[in-house]
Amino acid sequence: MNEQAIQEQYQHIVSLLEQKRLKEAQIQLEAFLWNCNDWTLRNRLEQAKVSYQYMLQYMRQGVNDPERQKLYRQLLAETRELAEQARISLLDEVSTHYYHALHKNKRNMAAGYGMSSWLKVLESFPDDMAVCQLMPDNKQSLDSALQRHEETAQYLFLTTWGNSGWTAEEEREARMYLESELLPVNDLCLFTGAVLLSLMECFDPRKFSWLLDAATHADTQVSQRALVIIAIVLHIHPNRLWLYPELEARLSLLNEDGSFGKQLNRVYIQLLRSQETEKIDKKMREEIIPEMMKNVSIMRNMKYGFEENMDEDDRNPDWEKAFEESGLGDKIREMNELQLEGADVYMSTFAQLKSYPFFQNPHNWFYPFDMQHSGIIREFGLKPTGDNAILSLILQSGFFCNSDKYSLCFTMAHIPQAQRNMMLSQMTSQDLNELMDESKSSGLRQYAQRPDVISNQYIHDLYRFFKLSQRRHEFRDIFKEEIALHRIPALKDILRKPELLVTIADFHFRKEHPAEALGIYQEVIDMNYADADIFQKTGYCLQKEKRYKEAISAYRKADVLKPDHIWTIRHLATCYRQLRDFASALEYYRKVEAMQPENRNVTFFIGSCLAEQERYEEALQCFFKLDLMENDCIKAWRAIGWCSFVSGKSEQAMRYYEKVLVLKPIATDYLNAGHVALRLGDMEKAAELYGKAASESGNRETFLDMFDKDKETLIKLGIDENDIPLIRDLV
Repeated sequence: MNEQAIQEQYQHIVSLLEQKRLKEAQIQLEAFLWNCNDWTLRNRLEQAKVSYQYMLQYMRQGVNDPERQKLYRQLLAETRELAEQARISLLDEVSTHYYHALHKNKRNMAAGYGMSSWLKVLESFPDDMAVCQLMPDNKQSLDSALQRHEETAQYLFLTTWGNSGWTAEEEREARMYLESELLPVNDLCLFTGAVLLSLMECFDPRKFSWLLDAATHADTQVSQRALVIIAIVLHIHPNRLWLYPELEARLSLLNEDGSFGKQLNRVYIQLLRSQETEKIDKKMREEIIPEMMKNVSIMRNMKYGFEENMDEDDRNPDWEKAFEESGLGDKIREMNELQLEGADVYMSTFAQLKSYPFFQNPHNWFYPFDMQHSGIIREFGLKPTGDNAILSLILQSGFFCNSDKYSLCFTMAHIPQAQRNMMLSQMTSQDLNELMDESKSSGLRQYAQRPDVISNQYIHDLYRFFKLSQRRHEFRDIFKEEIALHRIPALKDILRKPELLVTIADFHFRKEHPAEALGIYQEVIDMNYADADIFQKTGYCLQKEKRYKEAISAYRKADVLKPDHIWTIRHLATCYRQLRDFASALEYYRKVEAMQPENRNVTFFIGSCLAEQERYEEALQCFFKLDLMENDCIKAWRAIGWCSFVSGKSEQAMRYYEKVLVLKPIATDYLNAGHVALRLGDMEKAAELYGKAASESGNRETFLDMFDKDKETLIKLGIDENDIPLIRDLV
């Protein structure tokens, strides 16, 4: 069987199980297993089939079995697990993915070793390093300690990743890692990354149970990574947890005080925010960086306030003015705001810096930044000093994710010392003193330890792995998928709380995802939690989706809860206008006008609504008012021209169209001016204007379509219907 056939047959079995067609699924699985060399899977299936046959037989006999549903769920879970293991076993023989090489080889990799023996090696690392620091000249001892530690961590990662299902003994050994007081936290973090990759390939209830324990670990680095992984695993396997009631119960217990739900909701928003990275990356590459390069001379002359002995008067105001006029100021402020909210603004900067040998090993993408990693020690030594100390302080901050910190270090390693010194010398002595100041550096470290910063940076690390690693095509890219954690059955009671849902909907609203925001706002409304603000946002999303009647209903509810709110009234007017209910639109525009008499747009729309109702004299008064309010108001001139034309004031119409034609004419301006000339009896001028309209339209067909739309109006104004085909042929 090839990969496609294996996946299709597996998906068919999964589909049957999700429809609770267990008997058919078992028959299909039996056929699936005939291609598989693992006899233990066939034996387990045979036992499951016998158990199900007995259960059905007892049911037919009318035996009352209070455990029936529990057993049925267990049989569904067992059949699903067997199908998954069969799929992996069959793919091991044909797939070129690294995971299947690991899965095939997992017994050989662990031969003579195991998680418990690796734990002892990893636990000894801090002591080994302490000894090496006492003997700084013994390079061989240091290299040996680093090599032993990093090879062991790699073995642990790869065997965990390639293990499709822990045994009870392996689960017990894995718990020892969580309980160890000697294990370096970074190694435990790496272990959680391996658990993630393993669970992405195949759901394992024992690993998921381990993650629930990890989520309560005393170290924030571990607990936050576990939290992110739980969210991702449930996204990938949304319908699995109901098969394991004990796991569902443990998940609910975690959220007993509601704090777990709040944390998970924060991770949910961070995952959604990560999906905006491509947009930010595009903006950086196409707008921000080119603009900075273009305005490099302005940037060089700018004074930022760090300089010593500098008076306010020393700044050349022209520099700042040029900075703002360039548009760069707004773009940089926008990027700063995105960075403050946790957006990934460094992806474009570091994407090109992932080609170092370090990143060729998958496990290194999951290792927290560590000043005691062999690659870093080779560059900075055991105890960084001077300029390196400043860099190491920056690297301990929460500004960059772990992957980017490694990139930064390896990049610095390839820059000659003179250039590196020059880069750091760009910082004034005051800046350096501030960075080295204990209170300032302590603040940077504290920021890096915040739970929200850790989870966000971990998501940035994962984003880079799934987008940039050499083997990225072997993985399911969750960042391309719709993420809706609140709709996952196992999280329904945890995340489907109105106060949490509002934060998700508001995120989608701010990022201009009206369809996604709308669905969640409507869920909140169904919970009777909505206020005027939510009805306003719901109305706005419906309006964006062109569902104007429903938008009006939402806006009217907002108007009841928060009467005479100008924003609501203005949007009600817009929706009525889109529905061509100009009388209702006019009513609401009049209300807005009473509150904002100088609002030019409102004046224009009032005139437009009056014109649509053929109340041309009143419409003209509005457009004349707009012409007085705004100099060279071309849209007022166009409106006056048209209303004058259709109300029989052709000379007045021509005066205003001539003003438009001098300024910025478009095809319809020439067309309408042609109509006026025709009405005035100046056939030669009409033909000339129609010719320009046809030229501006791009092709004759477009011009004729435009002309034909006005045919009824021309006939009403006295143009002979029989002359119209002849007039068109004048062009």
